[in-house]
Amino acid sequence: MLDSGSASPPGMAKRLMSAHTTIENRAALLLKLRTHGIRNTDVLRAIETIPREMFVAHQFADLAQRDLPLPIACGQTMSEPSLVARMLEALDLRREHRVLEIGTGSGYVTAILASLAKHVVSVDRFNTLVAGARTRLGQLGIKDADVICADGFAAELVGPFDRVLIHLSLGELPAPVCDLLAPGGALVYGRATEQGTATRLIRAIRASAGEIEATDHGACLLPKPIADIAAAL
Repeated sequence: MLDSGSASPPGMAKRLMSAHTTIENRAALLLKLRTHGIRNTDVLRAIETIPREMFVAHQFADLAQRDLPLPIACGQTMSEPSLVARMLEALDLRREHRVLEIGTGSGYVTAILASLAKHVVSVDRFNTLVAGARTRLGQLGIKDADVICADGFAAELVGPFDRVLIHLSLGELPAPVCDLLAPGGALVYGRATEQGTATRLIRAIRASAGEIEATDHGACLLPKPIADIAAAL
C-alpha cells in the first residue's frame, strides 16, 4: 500500500496531465467558437461532450481540440469545429428531427447529430470511412445513427427527412435530395460561386408549396463531390 508520501504509480502523473490539458484545450475551443458567433447552447454542449480526438488518427490527437481541419482516411478531411458548429447552428436541430447526412467522414459530426436529433441516416461513398465511423459510434454507445456506404446523391433512401446536412460544395442542389426534404424542413450545404473560387454556406428551406428558399450564412470551405462508390476504399 502506498502511504501519503509515496510517489504516484508510473504513468499516472502523465495521464493526469494529459487529461487536464485536454480539458483546458476543450474549454479554449468552446471560447473560440463563441467568438465566432456560435450561441446555440445545445450545439456547444454537444461539441464539448463528443470527444473529437476519438475520430482522428493517433498522431493528430493532440490537435483534436484545436479549430483546425484534420486529415482522415481515404484522402479526406474533417472540417474545423467552427465550421461544424456553424452548419449545426444553421440546421436548427430539434430532438424530434430525422436527419440525413451526406458525407459521413470520420463519423464525428454523425455523433453530434445523433446527440441532438431523434435519428440520423449518414451516407458515405468510402467503405473504409463507413466501417471506421460505425466502430467509433459503437464505442460511444450511439445507437440512433445508421451509416451506409453509398453515393449520397444516388442512394435509394426513405424520406422524408426534417433536416439534411451535406458536407460538400455544390453548384446546385440535386433534385433527388430536395425531394427527400420534408415540407418546412431545412438543408445546409456549401454552394460554389459561379467563378468557382469560393464557397458559401447555404441554409435552404423547403416551403409547403415545394419551392426552396435559401439564405446565405457566410463563406466556408467544403470539398467538391465525387461520384459513385469508391471501388477500392
